[in-house]
Amino acid sequence: MPLNEGPRQSGERRLSVNPFYGPANPVGDMAEAPPTHRLPDQPIAPATAHQLVRDELMLDGNARLNLATFVTTWMEPEAGVLMAECRDKNMIDKDEYPRTAELERRCVAMLADLWHAPDPAAAVGCSTTGSSEACMLAGMALKRRWTRRNADRYPGARPNLVMGVNVQVCWEKFCNFWEVEARLVPMEGERFHLDPQAAAELCDENTIGVVGILGSTFDGSYEPVAALCAALDAVQERTGLDIPVHVDGASGAMVAPFLDEDLVWDFRLPRVASINTSGHKYGLVYPGVGWALWRDAEALPEELVFRVNYLGGDMPTFALNFSRPGAQVVAQYYTFLRLGRDGYRAVQQAARDVATGMAGRIEALGDFRLLTRGDELPVFAFTTAPDVTAYDVFDVSRRLRESGWLVPAYTFPANREDLSVLRVVCRNGFSADLAELLTQDLERLLPELRRQQRPLARDKQVATGFHH
Repeated sequence: MPLNEGPRQSGERRLSVNPFYGPANPVGDMAEAPPTHRLPDQPIAPATAHQLVRDELMLDGNARLNLATFVTTWMEPEAGVLMAECRDKNMIDKDEYPRTAELERRCVAMLADLWHAPDPAAAVGCSTTGSSEACMLAGMALKRRWTRRNADRYPGARPNLVMGVNVQVCWEKFCNFWEVEARLVPMEGERFHLDPQAAAELCDENTIGVVGILGSTFDGSYEPVAALCAALDAVQERTGLDIPVHVDGASGAMVAPFLDEDLVWDFRLPRVASINTSGHKYGLVYPGVGWALWRDAEALPEELVFRVNYLGGDMPTFALNFSRPGAQVVAQYYTFLRLGRDGYRAVQQAARDVATGMAGRIEALGDFRLLTRGDELPVFAFTTAPDVTAYDVFDVSRRLRESGWLVPAYTFPANREDLSVLRVVCRNGFSADLAELLTQDLERLLPELRRQQRPLARDKQVATGFHH
């Protein structure tokens, strides 16, 4: 969650109430204008409160036109009804809501089977609020396993975690919060994610694990998890160091099993100890739900699992959060049940078709160079062609926003800070028709952009946000 500051002005603004919002008499029943940054002194009618909040929310962007976010923005009405029926159920209270807990267990079993756990019945896992929490849990398990193996040296020795510079910010948070050194493999040339050999060379006796990303948020590309495991196999053969791999499959772990079945990245690789995914990304569920799975009980140290006597039941739990609604877990089970393997395959293939088709049309415009084509994650990144000097990607993002499209522009990290790109995330609900409309709007803007004397975006740090 971002940190928010209170109002900086000494004078307090008040919300404006339309007289017609009153229950009956627009004058006599008119409520006092409520303050914005402190609790009102008196209640107001529910219809009035609803309308005041709704009026402000109209200024938010249209989620369906948000090509920055990976998060699901559309579900079937039936899923919405189920979520409404379960929003008052506390997921942590498994004794009170045993069927909700059972649906969670079934989802874990389905994912263990989908990701080729050696024995799906022996795999352990849990739901989370999203991939960020799941990554934190996986990182904690890696560190605890390392500390047990190195009890004679820790806490004197400082543990480290090896990953590409393109990791999602939650991994930087993990290293900061849990006092782990982050060892980052930089980008080089046209390689925009982790290099297996470079990652292996950063490993030593203090490495708790290596993170491989199945679907980089920067450009949608898969990292070569099998090659990474092979490089670490060579490290073990040479040094005796047995370094586990965690696969951050926030997006790709719900795409590759259906569209890239021959790609080996999951528990089929013995070195893969744990995998996470976001149910609320390509798992096709509204935010926020994620999943963390370990190949077996040995991969998740027992001392990290709390057994709580809560409301009359003995409950094992592994989570950073305690109370949270069961609605998203129920929605995940609904989606698994509703689509099955063939349904997920059809949905993800449709998203990939939209991405590859749109990438091709944008490339054909002549003003842009593709970095990726949407043929792994249904995501592609592109930048301006070398001969385009009148405008840059930040100008394109700003102008598209005028038409309601939210397309992020951002600069890559080390060693490619010179490269600024636009990225398009194609999700279920972003149809071929919407993609055609976006491409038409972009094409319509190009004559004006080409007439500029120079790029207009002055502050590239605030020109647009980079959203995961």
